[in-house]
Amino acid sequence: MSVAAPAAAATPKRRFRLKRLLVGALAILVIGAFANLVGWDLRGWFSDLWDTISGISTGYLVAAVTLKTVQTSLTAFGWYSILRFAYGDAVRWRDIWACYAASVALNGVLPANIGTLVMLLMFTAIIARATFAAILGGYAVQKIFFTLIGIFVYLYLFLSVGGSFDIKFEWVHTHPWATILLFGGGGFLLYLLIRRLWVRVVVWWDDAKEGGGILAHPRKYLVRVFVPSFLAWVASLGVMAVFLSAYDIPVSFHTLMRICGGNSIANVTSVTPGGAGVTQAFNVASLSGVTDAATATAYSVAQQLVTTAWNIILGIVLVVWAFGWSGGKQLVGESYDEAKQKAAEQQEARRARKEAKREAETA
Repeated sequence: MSVAAPAAAATPKRRFRLKRLLVGALAILVIGAFANLVGWDLRGWFSDLWDTISGISTGYLVAAVTLKTVQTSLTAFGWYSILRFAYGDAVRWRDIWACYAASVALNGVLPANIGTLVMLLMFTAIIARATFAAILGGYAVQKIFFTLIGIFVYLYLFLSVGGSFDIKFEWVHTHPWATILLFGGGGFLLYLLIRRLWVRVVVWWDDAKEGGGILAHPRKYLVRVFVPSFLAWVASLGVMAVFLSAYDIPVSFHTLMRICGGNSIANVTSVTPGGAGVTQAFNVASLSGVTDAATATAYSVAQQLVTTAWNIILGIVLVVWAFGWSGGKQLVGESYDEAKQKAAEQQEARRARKEAKREAETA
């Protein structure tokens, strides 16, 4: 009896494992079918990825994915600190880490950074008391550092170019009255715009301030959000430096700032998944004078392929760890559907406002 009982128990376990393997195989087939329907050459993508990985030293790959994981984790910790302060014990680190990693992975394969909107909706789904307005308030607080560092990068690039002031501001000396009119009129128009929108901003902040409450405590914000965000940004520079070294491209602070600035513009202006194509164009321009165009393109493609693949792996692992396979798939799927719906509603609202304005002008 004592021997037969474990044997009987082993049969359902084997069946359970077989079922999981079959479900996994079916999931792979579904992913392949979806990729085929949307025109994504999955086989070609994996072929390019393998060629890229096999052409780079293992040491560089390990360093790159390690730094990328650090970047994702530290940025997620900033989010965790914001939401934990707002909602207390209802917020778990593992859940926030998984949601943020999923958004990074989705942004690599979906256009227009829709992965970020999916993440915001995931937060509202997993935190019982959270409203979408409050999560947007947290998003505004989380973006403070990255906005400031973006301004720093642009200022650095502008000021570090020899003769910038002479070239850029020559028209100020030759057209003083036009300059006064431009800045004076522009400032007045900006004041009118802020005055018109201020009531809406105040109303929005009343709804959103719960999510951004940590900002009212500067020390906690600095230690738990600002510093981790800064370290995440440094890690992102480290990722660039590793891939530059892998392709024997000279690494300097100035080169990193040029790439960082180009990537920022590509991220804002691109509507392709992960900024593919646009990012490569900006990287080639950023590395002009540092290396040849072919090497710059190879560097850019390698960095995007490897980091995108790793982001997908990390995102899947963390989502399954936090929510389970079925729960994670349902959470991401429902949030993605809602994100598409919200994006469509916003686009329709903008179209309706334009139509109303056009009708008012013709009336």
